[in-house]
Amino acid sequence: MAGRIVESAKELIEPILDDLDLELFDLKYVKEGKNWFLRVFIDSPHGVDLDTCTRVSERLSEALDQNEALIDDAYYLEVSSPGAERPLRGIEDFKKAVGKDVRLTTYEAIDGHKEIEGRLVSAAEDGVTVSVKHKTRVTDIQVPIDKIANARLAIIF
Repeated sequence: MAGRIVESAKELIEPILDDLDLELFDLKYVKEGKNWFLRVFIDSPHGVDLDTCTRVSERLSEALDQNEALIDDAYYLEVSSPGAERPLRGIEDFKKAVGKDVRLTTYEAIDGHKEIEGRLVSAAEDGVTVSVKHKTRVTDIQVPIDKIANARLAIIF
């Protein structure tokens, strides 16, 4: 059921986002306790602010109301950005993140580390290079794509 709702909702959402020059980052229909939530995560190269989320929420709410057969249960609609520490889920996300700080977790140790945090220097189909600072020295660590278990942008102090 949730999968059908997500696919149908996606068809309603994408034209709204295209019209506003936004992209759909993720879409989830989940039950938490006794409540259902339709969570829409939007993104833009220029960032997403509260006004943008509100605008999308209003337009999407109207479209969902016109297609009331789509979701039978009562639900909460949430529209937000993926956040400052958004996940990186594919090579295109990695390419967009070049020059930014990232945090990677790997399936096996790479240069003695299973957790790698630093500046993403490059991204290619076969792997990424992260510039990591160890006290006063900086080294580049090359991580094969198939060894990355988890990746996200990071806020490093």
